[in-house]
Amino acid sequence: MPKEHCRMRARLSLARAAAGTALFLAALPALAQQPGLQPAPGDNPQIDFPGYVEMAAQVQTTRADRLVDHATFEAMAARDDVLLLDARSAGAFALGHIDGAVNLPLPDFTAQSLAEVIGEDRDRAILIYCNNNFSNDVTPVVRKVITLALNIQTMINLVGYGYPNVYELGEVVDFTEPRVRWVTSMAASD
Repeated sequence: MPKEHCRMRARLSLARAAAGTALFLAALPALAQQPGLQPAPGDNPQIDFPGYVEMAAQVQTTRADRLVDHATFEAMAARDDVLLLDARSAGAFALGHIDGAVNLPLPDFTAQSLAEVIGEDRDRAILIYCNNNFSNDVTPVVRKVITLALNIQTMINLVGYGYPNVYELGEVVDFTEPRVRWVTSMAASD
């Protein structure tokens, strides 16, 4: 009973997160039209919030089809042509990650760094996960505010940089379960 109760709570949390994200993303186009959000004289020409909002709305239309269950996620990760990308900090990655993941922290995303990690094939399948995919809620996967989950930002950024084939772990799992294949980096023990 307790394990089933945990699963039900995880499903409910995931449903709430999905609903909250959908509401947030649905409101973004309207927010972008607000006078205070339009570029004003003196605004930084290298920052485009309305463009980000538009991109987020576009990603929202495909994201639901790119959420995969853990079994599918693992099957895809086992393929040589698929990249398992962990966009958390290097420190969090060193403390633990899914075996086979490559770390490129989101703040380090640039056209060059992504090309170096992903390769030349812009259609390469990319799997992503974040802290909010784990029920443990301990270091190195302390849960984030659901509307700010790293997966959302990572997917928007990858698509924005021209990598449309992004798949997201759509479940909450326990990293102590063997099926998750959680490992720590050697650097974490130094």
